[in-house]
Amino acid sequence: MASNTLIDSRRSPAAHLQQLMAEASAAGGLALGEVAFTTQISVRCAPGSAGYEALAAATGVGLPSKVGQVAGEVNGVGVLWLGPDEFLVTAPEDTTLVAKLEQALGQAPGQVVDLSANRAVLELSGAKAPLVLRKSCPADLHPRSFAVNQAITTSLANIPVLLWRTGEESWRIMPRASFTEHTVHWLIDAMLEFASDPVR
Repeated sequence: MASNTLIDSRRSPAAHLQQLMAEASAAGGLALGEVAFTTQISVRCAPGSAGYEALAAATGVGLPSKVGQVAGEVNGVGVLWLGPDEFLVTAPEDTTLVAKLEQALGQAPGQVVDLSANRAVLELSGAKAPLVLRKSCPADLHPRSFAVNQAITTSLANIPVLLWRTGEESWRIMPRASFTEHTVHWLIDAMLEFASDPVR
Protein backbone atom coordinates (compact mmCIF):
# COMPACT_ATOMS: atom_id res chain seq x y z
CA MET A 1 0.00 0.00 0.00
CA ALA A 2 1.40 3.39 -0.96
CA SER A 3 2.05 5.78 1.89
CA ASN A 4 0.50 9.24 1.83
CA THR A 5 3.30 10.56 4.01
CA LEU A 6 5.45 13.12 2.21
CA ILE A 7 9.17 12.73 2.78
CA ASP A 8 11.11 15.98 3.04
CA SER A 9 14.18 15.29 0.91
CA ARG A 10 15.66 18.77 1.19
CA ARG A 11 19.19 19.21 2.50
CA SER A 12 20.34 22.47 3.97
CA PRO A 13 23.80 23.82 3.02
CA ALA A 14 25.37 22.77 6.35
CA ALA A 15 23.43 19.55 6.97
CA HIS A 16 26.54 17.40 6.47
CA LEU A 17 28.50 19.54 8.94
CA GLN A 18 26.13 19.22 11.91
CA GLN A 19 28.31 16.74 13.80
CA LEU A 20 31.44 18.85 13.39
CA MET A 21 29.61 21.96 14.62
CA ALA A 22 28.17 20.06 17.59
CA GLU A 23 31.61 18.75 18.58
CA ALA A 24 33.15 22.22 18.34
CA SER A 25 30.30 23.68 20.40
CA ALA A 26 30.79 21.01 23.06
CA ALA A 27 34.33 22.28 23.63
CA GLY A 28 32.78 25.04 25.74
CA GLY A 29 32.17 28.76 25.65
CA LEU A 30 30.84 28.98 22.11
CA ALA A 31 28.07 27.42 20.05
CA LEU A 32 27.82 27.10 16.27
CA GLY A 33 24.85 25.78 14.35
CA GLU A 34 22.76 26.21 11.26
CA VAL A 35 19.35 27.83 11.06
CA ALA A 36 18.03 25.72 8.21
CA PHE A 37 15.37 26.54 5.65
CA THR A 38 14.82 30.18 6.50
CA THR A 39 12.83 32.29 4.07
CA GLN A 40 15.02 34.89 2.33
CA ILE A 41 13.53 37.28 -0.17
CA SER A 42 15.29 39.98 -2.15
CA VAL A 43 13.21 43.14 -2.43
CA ARG A 44 14.11 46.12 -4.60
CA CYS A 45 12.11 49.33 -4.76
CA ALA A 46 12.83 53.05 -4.85
CA PRO A 47 12.38 54.83 -1.50
CA GLY A 48 9.36 57.10 -1.56
CA SER A 49 7.67 55.22 -4.39
CA ALA A 50 4.27 53.59 -4.23
CA GLY A 51 5.95 50.17 -4.46
CA TYR A 52 8.17 51.01 -1.51
CA GLU A 53 5.23 52.00 0.65
CA ALA A 54 3.26 48.91 -0.34
CA LEU A 55 6.15 46.55 0.38
CA ALA A 56 6.96 48.26 3.67
CA ALA A 57 3.39 47.69 4.79
CA ALA A 58 3.33 44.09 3.54
CA THR A 59 6.39 43.08 5.59
CA GLY A 60 4.57 44.10 8.75
CA VAL A 61 7.76 45.69 10.10
CA GLY A 62 8.59 48.32 7.46
CA LEU A 63 11.80 48.72 5.47
CA PRO A 64 15.05 50.01 7.02
CA SER A 65 16.27 53.38 5.80
CA LYS A 66 20.06 53.30 6.23
CA VAL A 67 23.08 51.04 6.31
CA GLY A 68 23.18 48.68 9.27
CA GLN A 69 19.51 49.01 10.11
CA VAL A 70 17.24 46.00 10.53
CA ALA A 71 13.47 46.35 10.64
CA GLY A 72 11.77 43.68 12.71
CA GLU A 73 13.70 40.97 14.53
CA VAL A 74 15.32 37.58 14.18
CA ASN A 75 12.49 35.41 15.53
CA GLY A 76 9.89 36.83 13.15
CA VAL A 77 10.16 38.90 10.01
CA GLY A 78 13.41 40.83 9.75
CA VAL A 79 14.39 43.14 6.90
CA LEU A 80 18.08 43.87 6.35
CA TRP A 81 19.29 46.98 4.51
CA LEU A 82 21.55 46.01 1.59
CA GLY A 83 21.46 49.27 -0.35
CA PRO A 84 19.33 52.41 -0.79
CA ASP A 85 16.81 50.46 -2.85
CA GLU A 86 17.70 46.85 -1.92
CA PHE A 87 16.61 44.81 1.09
CA LEU A 88 16.63 41.21 2.29
CA VAL A 89 13.46 40.02 3.99
CA THR A 90 14.06 37.05 6.29
CA ALA A 91 11.71 34.92 8.34
CA PRO A 92 11.34 31.42 9.72
CA GLU A 93 10.20 29.13 6.93
CA ASP A 94 7.13 30.77 5.36
CA THR A 95 5.73 29.57 2.06
CA THR A 96 3.28 32.47 1.74
CA LEU A 97 5.55 35.48 2.22
CA VAL A 98 6.85 35.70 -1.35
CA ALA A 99 3.33 35.73 -2.78
CA LYS A 100 2.26 38.31 -0.22
CA LEU A 101 5.09 40.66 -1.21
CA GLU A 102 4.54 40.07 -4.93
CA GLN A 103 0.88 40.92 -4.52
CA ALA A 104 1.74 44.06 -2.59
CA LEU A 105 4.17 45.26 -5.27
CA GLY A 106 1.70 44.51 -8.05
CA GLN A 107 2.62 46.31 -11.26
CA ALA A 108 4.66 49.00 -9.53
CA PRO A 109 8.36 49.24 -10.47
CA GLY A 110 10.42 46.95 -8.25
CA GLN A 111 11.40 43.36 -7.66
CA VAL A 112 10.56 40.48 -5.33
CA VAL A 113 12.74 37.36 -5.71
CA ASP A 114 12.86 34.25 -3.52
CA LEU A 115 16.51 33.70 -2.56
CA SER A 116 15.91 31.18 0.21
CA ALA A 117 18.37 28.68 -1.30
CA ASN A 118 20.98 31.32 -2.05
CA ARG A 119 22.57 31.73 1.39
CA ALA A 120 23.29 29.52 4.35
CA VAL A 121 22.34 30.87 7.76
CA LEU A 122 24.84 30.04 10.49
CA GLU A 123 24.48 31.10 14.10
CA LEU A 124 27.46 31.72 16.38
CA SER A 125 26.86 32.50 20.04
CA GLY A 126 28.78 32.89 23.26
CA ALA A 127 30.73 35.58 25.07
CA LYS A 128 33.78 34.90 22.90
CA ALA A 129 31.93 35.10 19.60
CA PRO A 130 33.38 38.55 18.75
CA LEU A 131 36.90 37.17 19.30
CA VAL A 132 36.22 34.46 16.74
CA LEU A 133 34.78 36.91 14.22
CA ARG A 134 37.57 39.46 14.67
CA LYS A 135 40.14 36.97 13.45
CA SER A 136 39.10 37.58 9.85
CA CYS A 137 36.31 40.15 9.76
CA PRO A 138 37.36 43.75 9.06
CA ALA A 139 34.18 45.29 10.51
CA ASP A 140 34.22 47.12 13.85
CA LEU A 141 32.34 44.69 16.11
CA HIS A 142 32.44 46.79 19.28
CA PRO A 143 28.92 47.26 20.70
CA ARG A 144 29.29 51.04 20.32
CA SER A 145 29.60 50.56 16.56
CA PHE A 146 27.68 47.33 16.02
CA ALA A 147 24.57 47.19 18.18
CA VAL A 148 22.13 44.34 18.64
CA ASN A 149 19.79 43.97 15.65
CA GLN A 150 22.15 45.60 13.19
CA ALA A 151 23.40 43.88 10.04
CA ILE A 152 25.99 44.70 7.40
CA THR A 153 27.60 43.25 4.31
CA THR A 154 31.23 42.45 5.12
CA SER A 155 33.72 39.63 4.70
CA LEU A 156 34.78 36.70 6.84
CA ALA A 157 37.66 34.40 6.01
CA ASN A 158 38.01 36.29 2.71
CA ILE A 159 34.46 35.61 1.51
CA PRO A 160 31.49 38.01 1.43
CA VAL A 161 28.87 37.47 4.12
CA LEU A 162 25.93 39.19 5.70
CA LEU A 163 26.64 39.61 9.40
CA TRP A 164 23.68 40.20 11.72
CA ARG A 165 24.09 40.77 15.44
CA THR A 166 20.93 39.16 16.80
CA GLY A 167 21.67 39.39 20.52
CA GLU A 168 24.27 40.51 23.05
CA GLU A 169 26.22 37.30 22.45
CA SER A 170 24.71 35.94 19.22
CA TRP A 171 25.40 36.54 15.54
CA ARG A 172 24.00 35.24 12.27
CA ILE A 173 26.55 34.71 9.52
CA MET A 174 25.10 34.35 6.04
CA PRO A 175 27.51 33.26 3.28
CA ARG A 176 26.53 32.14 -0.18
CA ALA A 177 25.53 28.49 -0.02
CA SER A 178 28.58 27.42 -2.04
CA PHE A 179 30.88 28.92 0.62
CA THR A 180 29.18 27.20 3.56
CA GLU A 181 31.75 24.47 4.07
CA HIS A 182 34.66 26.91 3.96
CA THR A 183 32.94 29.22 6.44
CA VAL A 184 32.03 26.45 8.87
CA HIS A 185 35.54 24.97 8.91
CA TRP A 186 37.07 28.39 9.42
CA LEU A 187 34.71 29.17 12.31
CA ILE A 188 35.39 25.79 13.94
CA ASP A 189 39.15 26.35 13.77
CA ALA A 190 38.75 29.77 15.37
CA MET A 191 36.36 28.45 18.02
CA LEU A 192 38.75 25.71 19.11
CA GLU A 193 41.52 28.26 19.55
CA PHE A 194 39.40 30.22 22.04
CA ALA A 195 37.56 27.33 23.65
CA SER A 196 39.74 27.16 26.75
CA ASP A 197 40.89 30.79 26.87
CA PRO A 198 39.44 33.32 29.29
CA VAL A 199 37.48 36.18 27.75
CA ARG A 200 40.00 38.83 26.74
